[in-house]
Amino acid sequence: MRRFARIAAVLAACTALVPASAETVVVTAARMVDVLSGKEVDRPQVTVTDGRITAVGHQGDAVPQGAKTIDLGSRTLLPGLIDMHVHLTADPTLSGYKAYEYTDSFWMVVGVVNARKTLDAGFTTVRNVGSDHYDDVALKEGIEHGYIPGPRIVPATYILGATGGHADATEFPPSIETPSDNIANSPDEYRALVRKVHKYGAEVIKVAMTGGVLSKGDSVGAQQLSYDEIKAVVDEAHMLGMKVAVHAHGTDGINTALRAGVDTIEHASLADEESFRLAKEHGAWFDMDIYNDDYIRAEGAKNGVFAESMAKEAMIGLKQRQTFRAAHAAGVKMLFGTDGGVYPNGDNAKQFATMVQWGMTPIEAIQAATRSAAEALDKTQDVGAIAVGRYGDMIAVNGDPLQDVRLLEHPSFVMKGGEVVRGQ
Repeated sequence: MRRFARIAAVLAACTALVPASAETVVVTAARMVDVLSGKEVDRPQVTVTDGRITAVGHQGDAVPQGAKTIDLGSRTLLPGLIDMHVHLTADPTLSGYKAYEYTDSFWMVVGVVNARKTLDAGFTTVRNVGSDHYDDVALKEGIEHGYIPGPRIVPATYILGATGGHADATEFPPSIETPSDNIANSPDEYRALVRKVHKYGAEVIKVAMTGGVLSKGDSVGAQQLSYDEIKAVVDEAHMLGMKVAVHAHGTDGINTALRAGVDTIEHASLADEESFRLAKEHGAWFDMDIYNDDYIRAEGAKNGVFAESMAKEAMIGLKQRQTFRAAHAAGVKMLFGTDGGVYPNGDNAKQFATMVQWGMTPIEAIQAATRSAAEALDKTQDVGAIAVGRYGDMIAVNGDPLQDVRLLEHPSFVMKGGEVVRGQ
């Protein structure tokens, strides 16, 4: 009898691990943007079971018994959006020396708030390309375990860089020591840093290849890593199954990084025809944050941005937009990345209109934030389209975003993994 009791207990425990029934949601709308084909579909019907899409058809198709139905009426359905360049644990209103008025753990609180804002804005996946103290890994864990709401996060942890470079703390005198968990100065040191951040949760490597706008004391376009150093990063990261995103404004740094085999160029402000050729040759993507110039120039001084950084932004902003237009015309593969955190997280979708203004069609801009982003992340089985097998990540807007891309700035419905986050 004791043996039978033990068997019964084991069977009961195993049964508890199996869901009693699959949760199914059926979503309908007036139209759907199919980002894989680049066309709109009338009267779509999308079935999501246990968080993943199990059917994409048309209204009138059979509905699974017991399914919950969500009718979005006259709205347009799109995949959940993907921002390939954010900093969730940053607040642009606390720039420059203002940031040092707060304790280190304060920025994790900022991250929790920004994660919710980003998800509510329709961005169901983000690549977080720079966060101190492995905060982006902690945010990812908190979201995945249901403690806080937020998007799916691909974390980079620290930005790797050289002594005195964009990723270093250059705003202090020698008498103030600053931690250097992310600084290296030789190929071997960079290999060790890649292994370290990978050990603690990085899923992509971010490297500061050139100077930056917001860093103090460097030239925005000057190269800061040698070819051997960036090649060591690329080789180590690729060996570990990770991609490399490179912060690079200047032409020499961009081209050196592309020759080393990096996967994405962030900013790409001063890329030239050689850059375009190298990007296409190596299959690299440009991820250009062309909206935030408006915000920085309007609000930066008030927010505490250094005066020299404001001057660098005035020099680089228009050139970056002109480069965006030229790169797109040259056939470079383009992504949607906003540098959220340099301007307010949650306003990510404001960049769509700027991308259209500078050469893209609305569908191309939307594809940059869906289909292309999923491809660049190697996550085409999970995100980036409303397609069978992918997560039930969807948004809806009132009207047709292919006619007015600004509608994406105000989604009236957001779903992540089959669960309604906002609206209905």
